[in-house]
Amino acid sequence: MQHSEFETLVKTLCTLESVPSALKFLQMNSDSDVAEAAKSLSGQFALAEVDGENRIYHVTTQLDDQNVEQEYVEHIMNEGDDIIRFIAWFFDIMFDVKNKDTYAAAGKTYSQPKRS
Repeated sequence: MQHSEFETLVKTLCTLESVPSALKFLQMNSDSDVAEAAKSLSGQFALAEVDGENRIYHVTTQLDDQNVEQEYVEHIMNEGDDIIRFIAWFFDIMFDVKNKDTYAAAGKTYSQPKRS
């Protein structure tokens, strides 16, 4: 995918309202690598209320060293956060595109999350 195509895709995704709509849009992308990557994530998201916030998690299962299935949960964003957080996560996890590069393609400034 050319950089200009990536930039156009990211800007279009930023107009969408939710993770499900962004994921569906990515699944229908003309770039087969993007579409397949998005399809591979289907059904792997969960919404949970934690500390009064609706958080969106990516949930996967993998076998550990003892061949026991373990569930892994990664907090992606909170419901209502700017969708760029999901878009940046998607391109980072699937294509090793740095968050700051995805934010730059969207015309947004990326700031490192504060450590707690």
